[in-house]
Amino acid sequence: MAPDDLRDLIARSAATIAAHEEELTSLDRAIGDGDHGANMKRGFSAVAEQADALAGLPLGEALQKAGMTLIMKVGGASGPLYGSLLMAMGKALPDGGPADLAGVAAMLAAGVEAVKARGKSDAGAKTMLDVLVPLARALQSADAGTAAAAAIATARRTADEALAATRDMKATKGRASFLGERSIGHLDPGARSSALLVHAACDFLEDRS
Repeated sequence: MAPDDLRDLIARSAATIAAHEEELTSLDRAIGDGDHGANMKRGFSAVAEQADALAGLPLGEALQKAGMTLIMKVGGASGPLYGSLLMAMGKALPDGGPADLAGVAAMLAAGVEAVKARGKSDAGAKTMLDVLVPLARALQSADAGTAAAAAIATARRTADEALAATRDMKATKGRASFLGERSIGHLDPGARSSALLVHAACDFLEDRS
């Protein structure tokens, strides 16, 4: 990825999180600590401040450094989870970057497995994995000849549908799990931030094509 492209992707991601800070906070206030928006904004702002340095690195190294920044700057469970996602994706990145959709899917799958291990969780517990797992599966099952536009549309649709499905789930992990049945009826804030970042990445890819 060209340095300017990486700067653009970082800027879009940070701007998306900042624009939705209050929404993420509101969602988290309903079933968590109420700090997801502020924590995520702080972490992605810190990554954005390093954009020039990150853009000078190979993409795999840049992802790993960005992941470490999130671990250090984002409070609560989100920092370690998002940091683990990016670090594992960076480690799985082949030299020169992913050559095709299968390469992107493999990177994401590695990141998802890291999140599962770090959070000792899986899809169905009302967490960010309820967006990331379906997304990884959708990309892995896509035909090798799938056009970029179709893959992007699939990613958007999968993220939105997976996010919506968290509303009817009962949380079994994290602070929200303390609410039991009362967690049902609310979107998961981590799933929402994941969906927002998926859309930011899709916007970036569409504008590049």
